[in-house]
Amino acid sequence: MLARHDKLVHSEDVKVVSHVQREEGEWIINTVMIEGVDVPFRYKRKKKYKDLSGARVNLTYYPDQISVAGIQMEVMSVVRIKIA
Repeated sequence: MLARHDKLVHSEDVKVVSHVQREEGEWIINTVMIEGVDVPFRYKRKKKYKDLSGARVNLTYYPDQISVAGIQMEVMSVVRIKIA
């Protein structure tokens, strides 16, 4: 997958500092903050997931931007997340 998509980044065994889940329509938006990184990592699920705070995870993601209250904000869009 990484060979076919040049923007994808894979990180292994990173520590989750905080994990927040909120409903947006029929989706649950998960926001994860990683130790030593100031940018939030976001992904969607259909159901709530267990809290990942303090866990070590492997992430595959790409840089993205979202607009919050008219302000552009950098985020990392997660393609795959797995507990390490």
